[in-house]
Amino acid sequence: MKKLFSILASIVLLCCVTACGEKKAKYVFYFIGDGMSFQTVCLAEAYQSMKAGDPIGRLPLCFSAFPVTGIATTYSADSNITDSSAAGTALSTGNKTNNHMLGIAPDSTTHFTSIAKKIHDAGYKVGIMTTVPLNHATPAAFYAHSTDRNDYYSISCEIPESNFEFFGGGAVYQPSGRKGEDKNSYEMFEEAGYSIANGKAAFASLEKKDKVIVFADTTVKRGGNLPYQADLKEGDLALSDLVSEAIEVLENEKGFFMMVEGGQIDWAGHSNDLKHAIFETLGMDEAVKVAYAFYEKHPDETLIVITADHETGGLSLGKKGYTFDLSVVDEPDAVERPRVTVENYMSQPKPGDPNYVAPETLSDRARIGWTTRDHAGSYVPVFAIGAGSQAFVGRQDNTEIPKKICAAMGVEF
Repeated sequence: MKKLFSILASIVLLCCVTACGEKKAKYVFYFIGDGMSFQTVCLAEAYQSMKAGDPIGRLPLCFSAFPVTGIATTYSADSNITDSSAAGTALSTGNKTNNHMLGIAPDSTTHFTSIAKKIHDAGYKVGIMTTVPLNHATPAAFYAHSTDRNDYYSISCEIPESNFEFFGGGAVYQPSGRKGEDKNSYEMFEEAGYSIANGKAAFASLEKKDKVIVFADTTVKRGGNLPYQADLKEGDLALSDLVSEAIEVLENEKGFFMMVEGGQIDWAGHSNDLKHAIFETLGMDEAVKVAYAFYEKHPDETLIVITADHETGGLSLGKKGYTFDLSVVDEPDAVERPRVTVENYMSQPKPGDPNYVAPETLSDRARIGWTTRDHAGSYVPVFAIGAGSQAFVGRQDNTEIPKKICAAMGVEF
């Protein structure tokens, strides 16, 4: 017994020495792949491997090759299967709430505080960016509070109140309210001292870069998203560009925190869209590569964490037989069901609906299966590298992730 106690004491001491010797995270990148499952990651790896000449293998993504891997549970306060607002609240505040609620407790009264605000109050600069509208559920969970995630206008009004230094996204959804009769959100941003840039060229030409919001295009009447990764043309704004621009604005001696959402992985899952599920995951990986290049310059002070809010689509790599074929994704006539947008992504016809039609799809040809056009309740992946990353090993609840980030930074949760 004494020998066992001695061994345990030595292990504890070793852990303490290791922890004391590790620098706290000064720069933190927090990536959330909306709707991204282990299967989605595996699918992107398989496609990447096929492109490299190995149709059987799995060529790792930048983030799936990180040394730390874990899993996270995702249930909400009122359901085994979470929506993005409840999951975003868990990932941003460390608290469970009901589906459709945002930054607020199930009692509809108590406001939670996101780690973005806590970190900002501690003196760090903060950036929030996404491939979808900036007032969509996941990014909004880091700055807003609402009993209704669809109250887009009120949510957008909390952007300037946050005073965070950088925001980036497709646009703002319903910038003048549901009826178009409220004060325009973009005007409020400018009044709060934000410089607004539409695209990469506009960002490069900004004179003031202390508080910046970058959009793909603010002229979209009802808000929108960044171009799909598969459709990017020269000069288009990508998620990787937002990360690069955010670093330019946020880098300072104290440090920074940024949340980066790959939001259209979820949209692809909702429409069982094989091609865009692959390319949106690869697009987020390109953004991670920008963060990783920064990490290589500051390896002892940088933490990169990648996770997901939930799984979407119930993806399976295989549908008939013991193989699948992703080469069809590159065929000129590769098409899927109608493209999902911010306005229709939750209202697509589903199996069982009277107007649902199930023609042979790209997924059918590839022998890739989908079980749902909604969310699923499985574990999601957690990948990490850098200062404090060992805390993310193993099984955890999604509410634990923001707490671990604060601990790595030395910020009181």
